[in-house]
Amino acid sequence: MNKSLIKAKFFATLALVILTLSFTLPMIAFHGTLNQIDAGKKDEVSSFSKTIWNLYNQGRYKSVTTPKDAHNNLEKMIDSSSEIGVASLPIWAVSLEAPNYPKEAFPEGIPVYFHFDGYSGEVHEMNTINHYVGMDPMWIGGIIEREIGIYALLALSLGIVYFIAYNSKFLNYIVLIPASLPLLFIADYSYWLYWFGHNLHDWGAFKIKPFMPTVFGDGKIAQFVTHSYPAIGFYLIVVISLLSLLAFFAKQKALKESNL
Repeated sequence: MNKSLIKAKFFATLALVILTLSFTLPMIAFHGTLNQIDAGKKDEVSSFSKTIWNLYNQGRYKSVTTPKDAHNNLEKMIDSSSEIGVASLPIWAVSLEAPNYPKEAFPEGIPVYFHFDGYSGEVHEMNTINHYVGMDPMWIGGIIEREIGIYALLALSLGIVYFIAYNSKFLNYIVLIPASLPLLFIADYSYWLYWFGHNLHDWGAFKIKPFMPTVFGDGKIAQFVTHSYPAIGFYLIVVISLLSLLAFFAKQKALKESNL
């Protein structure tokens, strides 16, 4: 087999494995589970969903109101009515610090983590803060993205499988989609930050002018200090992007060498 073709298949396989283990698998396993929990149907939550959630939440942030013995145990978190986030790896992390949130009570400020399929962290507290300044709750934004996310990633995974299995110029361009994931995420994330910051409501207790929240780095909104940085999931989609580009150029070289 052509060496360039072997490299292309190797890089694409690595990208597929990372995509599957980091995002697709936990998204499939946890799909619809939060709706079951919110509807009081905890008995309908499968043991597979619980196992995957417990595995992927090892060492992840839990709300300060979560009992210690419930950490990393979905069943106990449901029983204690703790705040439950999704299972997939977080892509971006935002936190707020303010005088009325002392370090003793909130050592990491008010952190919220953004995922392909939802949120985790102090989501309820963050929505309370948003309401205070006249901002919509976070779930208002990205509804379509969250709904189609799991299907988009499944289609993406299938596209990479086709890339690995077949050699054609057309299928070669499929891997440019996972290669663009970091840019697509940042563009979508930035758009919704702008939308939230420029669609403030009059019912906010604290009036502020429309603003653009900080996309990357540290900022200040009213009396809040904000921090916005990539989480582990973003670094992984960057790796997926680089592997996809390597696979693309290796396949291009192989196709030229084979005159396909």
